[in-house]
Amino acid sequence: MLVAIDGPAGAGKSTVARAVAEALGFTYLDTGAMYRAVALAAQRGHRLPHLAEIGFTDDGHVTLEGEDVEALIRTPEISEAASRVAADPEVRRALVEQQRRLIAQADWVAEGRDVGTVVAPDAEVKIFLTATDEERARRRAAQLGADPAQVLIEQRIRDERDRTRADSPLRPAEDAIRLDTTGLSIEEVVARIVALAEGARAR
Repeated sequence: MLVAIDGPAGAGKSTVARAVAEALGFTYLDTGAMYRAVALAAQRGHRLPHLAEIGFTDDGHVTLEGEDVEALIRTPEISEAASRVAADPEVRRALVEQQRRLIAQADWVAEGRDVGTVVAPDAEVKIFLTATDEERARRRAAQLGADPAQVLIEQRIRDERDRTRADSPLRPAEDAIRLDTTGLSIEEVVARIVALAEGARAR
């Protein structure tokens, strides 16, 4: 079974998806981390960064050529670079193929920008998480220790890039359940998604 959670930056996807996976006993997949790893590989001069060996440790950390790079890929610089490499159709094709191989193996909660629309359009549960621009920027700024106003500016640039790219643009799947997390606690959001997943599994 697959629970696909998509949405823009700062909507709470990673935190929520991890908690949902734990509650259901599923494996968590952060597809965005794979694009971050490609961005890091490119930064390191890898000739074909999208073909670099990307994996995950047992505790969900991202590895690049066998090295745990979880901390290295969470910087603002890599975040911005990941958004750029994600617009490359060749990179997307390579990573979507890897992601499909992964989720075919077990029960997953996968989060990203195009899981429900491109990676796994037949996912049993599709959620599109969002929140107001200001709320998303506030969360991201708190996470990074940055200025919310500056984060908001950068976020809008990234949102526009994600929404307008030619390959796999950010948009909800037609059958996705849209969930605005503004004003909701993580526990409330997780409980709603877990209930949806359990209902789908019971059918």
